[in-house]
Amino acid sequence: MLGLRSMMVMVMVAASPAFAQSPSPDVLRDLAPTGQLRAAINFGNSVLAQKGPDGAPRGVSADLAAELAKRLGVPVAFVPFEAAGKVFEGARAGIWDVGFMAIEPVRAAEVMFTAPYVIIEGTYMVRRESPFRDVGEVDQPGIKIAVGLGSAYDLYLTRTIKQATLLRAATGGGTAMIEMFVNDRLDVASGVRQQLDAYAKDHPDMRVMPGHFQEIMQAMGMPRVEGQPKVAGAHYLAAFVEEMKASGFIAAALKRSDQIAEVAPPAAK
Repeated sequence: MLGLRSMMVMVMVAASPAFAQSPSPDVLRDLAPTGQLRAAINFGNSVLAQKGPDGAPRGVSADLAAELAKRLGVPVAFVPFEAAGKVFEGARAGIWDVGFMAIEPVRAAEVMFTAPYVIIEGTYMVRRESPFRDVGEVDQPGIKIAVGLGSAYDLYLTRTIKQATLLRAATGGGTAMIEMFVNDRLDVASGVRQQLDAYAKDHPDMRVMPGHFQEIMQAMGMPRVEGQPKVAGAHYLAAFVEEMKASGFIAAALKRSDQIAEVAPPAAK
């Protein structure tokens, strides 16, 4: 794993005058224990994060991290990863304070999640001549499905696929599963709809199935300590996400980064 210094992109942000109430010392201890907000950014999901011309993160994840740092009155340090599975490994290593991942039972033992802020679809792409027309038809003996190692849809399909075979692209994020699907002549590629749609648009011999096998609930999260949440920070982060949804901040951030995704509804009370 790269050293922390080489992985982090420091961005200074001023405290926003819009927030009259300062965070408590307990919140600062939980969310910025090093005096900065170390925010994990997953470039493997282009809906949430993209690289700007200078390589710096942009998109809804980066915007949320910067806005949270403003509220805390600390600088934000972006910790970039190329796949969600690597973000999860980073939680175990203690190299980030807040991250952006899909809610998953496998991850929840070590990461305390907020309610979702964005919902995206996990679906399948096949070759134009494939007999499959519906996502429910794919789980058959002998069918090989390409997945990104450690992704939310990998974890979900691992639990739910009973007859087909999952083959995992070792690099996990981005379009690695598409490359495996094409190069190894597999039957199906699984992934985030937006990424599959973008590939199929440029490759008319491919098509993305209507419908989805999973609604992927993207949330903010904090590493647990010995399985327990950091209570003050977790409450603050949960309230922050709800306000960002209600205020239109998330919808605006998606629009600025030219991404289309569903903003999650308010959390149940």
